[in-house]
Amino acid sequence: MASLALDQPSPDPDSTLNSPDYPVDLEEIRKIVELMEEHGLSLFHLEQEGVNVKLKKAPDVEALREALGGLALTPGVPTAAPVAAPVAALPAGEEEAAAIPGKVVESPMVGTFYRKPAPDADDFVQVGDRISEGQTVCIIEAMKVMNEIKAEVSGTVSEICVEDSSSVQYGDTLFRVT
Repeated sequence: MASLALDQPSPDPDSTLNSPDYPVDLEEIRKIVELMEEHGLSLFHLEQEGVNVKLKKAPDVEALREALGGLALTPGVPTAAPVAAPVAALPAGEEEAAAIPGKVVESPMVGTFYRKPAPDADDFVQVGDRISEGQTVCIIEAMKVMNEIKAEVSGTVSEICVEDSSSVQYGDTLFRVT
């Protein structure tokens, strides 16, 4: 439950909370906090004439720890990984990798790459697995949201280019598919 010290005066002597003509009813703020709790909202911002109310609820650390401990996924919006466009000139170390025939699955976002849905589960895909378009191939955690990454190509996974639990950037090659 969100906690606010609404009845205590502000230590700031210039604060409108110390003013007898404070334009916001504290009971209304309590109702807003209850509605935030009821609907699972973490941020509320209201700006009107003479009033600027911004309420932000801190995440429940224990719930996050429990959810991440077992990696009980709360999938975000499934994101399809784009197919790579042809690359013109590459640095010396990447020329070899680009010479490998086939298609690639790239990271559509910045985050942490996971090969499996939970620590004790099997990998989504392994080298040699046949994948089809729309199949979940990995998860990228971004801002505490687990995003299922779906393949936009069909074929056989020929290489997994990223280590499990490592950071990825937008456009990084995750898989090579032939």
